[in-house]
Amino acid sequence: VQLQASGGGLVQAGGSLRLSCAASGRTFSTYNMGWFRQAPGKEREFVAAITRSGHSTWYEDSVKGRFTLSRDNSKNTVSLQMNSLRPEDSAVYYCAADTRRFGPGMDDSWGQGTLVTVSS
Repeated sequence: VQLQASGGGLVQAGGSLRLSCAASGRTFSTYNMGWFRQAPGKEREFVAAITRSGHSTWYEDSVKGRFTLSRDNSKNTVSLQMNSLRPEDSAVYYCAADTRRFGPGMDDSWGQGTLVTVSS
């Protein structure tokens, strides 16, 4: 599956952004989908994931209650709504897809990344 992430940008602390990831190729509904992020000088870290059906989600502790992940299997898209953004949320955000794994171990396919910068 090919993944195309979009929606990054510059926002002030407390603001909101919505990231989207569009998928093409194999049947989208066969993939668990997720978002990861990587800040400068740090390792890539898990942010959130959603199951194939969209019925279950998993969030990293620091984003719980602020980020919401959803998917539309009819449009082959997954969206990450990010509210109450903090400077420490600044990173390049990557969408990921995996037919088997769900959560931090997802690794089958990656999008190109979209930059989120939160100013204080």
